[in-house]
Amino acid sequence: MDIPLGARATARPRPALLRRSLSWDYGPPCLAEARDAVGALLARAEPAPRRRAVQDAQLVVSELVTNAIRHAPGPGTLRLELAPDAATLRISVIDTSADPPLPRPADPGRVGGHGLRLVSLLSTGLRTTLVPGGKRVTATVSLTDGPA
Repeated sequence: MDIPLGARATARPRPALLRRSLSWDYGPPCLAEARDAVGALLARAEPAPRRRAVQDAQLVVSELVTNAIRHAPGPGTLRLELAPDAATLRISVIDTSADPPLPRPADPGRVGGHGLRLVSLLSTGLRTTLVPGGKRVTATVSLTDGPA
C-alpha cells in the first residue's frame, strides 16, 4: 500500500477480548449456569462458532467446574475469555486446592473418572498453575477447527 508523504495510516481498532466470569462461595454453582455462561459468551462471537465447538466448550466447563466442586472446598471462580478473532476460548477454573488434577488410568468399565481425559481431548492446551490460596486449571478450546 502506498501512503503519500505527510499522510498517516490509520490502524483499525482491534476487536476487544470478550470475557465472562462466574463465582461461587461454599455452595456449588449450578452446572447449567456455567454451561449457559459459555453459550451466552459464544453467542456474541464473530464469526459465530460451530454448534459442535460450543458443545465441546460447554462440556469442558462442566468437567472443570465439577472437578473443582468435588476436590476443593469453596469458593471458586470460572473465567471465560474469547479471543478477539473468536478462534479460541480460554476456560479457567480457580479453586482452593493446591493439588493438581491427575488423569486416572483408562478403564472403560469404571463409572466416572473420565472427565480430565475428555478435557484433554477437547482442548488444545491444558495447564495447572498454583495461585495464592489454590490453583487455576486452564483449558483452551479451538472454536474453528474440524467439520461444521
